[in-house]
Amino acid sequence: MTETTTHLVRNRVIEFLRDNEERIRGEWVATPVFASRSADAAEEADALLGGVRQVIQAGAEEDPSADGFAMVRTVLNSLAARSAGGTSGSKRPDVTLLKDPVLRLWEEQDVAGDVSYYGAMALSTALNTLRLAVLEIELSAGADTILAQQEQLAELSTPVIKLWDGILAIPLIGTLDSMRSQAATESLLAEIVSQQARVAILDITGVTAVDTLVAQHLLKTAMAARLMGAECIISGIRPQIAQTMVQLGIDLGEVATRATLADAFAYALRSAGFSVTRTGDAG
Repeated sequence: MTETTTHLVRNRVIEFLRDNEERIRGEWVATPVFASRSADAAEEADALLGGVRQVIQAGAEEDPSADGFAMVRTVLNSLAARSAGGTSGSKRPDVTLLKDPVLRLWEEQDVAGDVSYYGAMALSTALNTLRLAVLEIELSAGADTILAQQEQLAELSTPVIKLWDGILAIPLIGTLDSMRSQAATESLLAEIVSQQARVAILDITGVTAVDTLVAQHLLKTAMAARLMGAECIISGIRPQIAQTMVQLGIDLGEVATRATLADAFAYALRSAGFSVTRTGDAG
């Protein structure tokens, strides 16, 4: 297609969209895409039509990131939020339903052969790409949801427990990664300040494995707690973990370690100036 023909096609398509704006709007609003028949449906249809017109005018029908499509992302988000689902059962608005009314109206136009063919191609491509823009929005929303859920899980999986006045414990379970380590450190430091704690216990009984990276996370948390004025104790070092740490040459430095949380708690009580005595027979 020559440059002259391309220019002619685009001008004719833009003219068609403007002249038939009211008819297209009416047909679009009647589709399941606007199933809610909201008061804003006509304005939303106009916005979508304006976006399609803009990308065709710019020759960007195949680019879902083009300005025209970016301009209507708010509308697409709104439609997605109200959508009852398309033919595929998806919760995304089935914008492919918008294509048939436009192409049908285009075929009714008295347009020369080449212009008719290439104009239909431009309209079809633009409306197909609109669907890609919807998919990108859905994927982006899904990624944001997953990230938020990961952050919530990280917070839930690193609770800070008050064992005694001035004594805190944070039980770590599963695999430690950078995000969980950061969440644990932030939670612990916040509680140290809030409760004026003097001793903090990092219990790794539930940690599946300890390698150099995990040891570094533990040391950083212990050093941060020490800078806040609290002594840090690491408990739950099982024989297998102790052997692994020795084999890897991991040195926890001056950080106190204990085999169990109970041992660490007893040590913490003594460090904080408390003493525990038996008042009677255990039985």
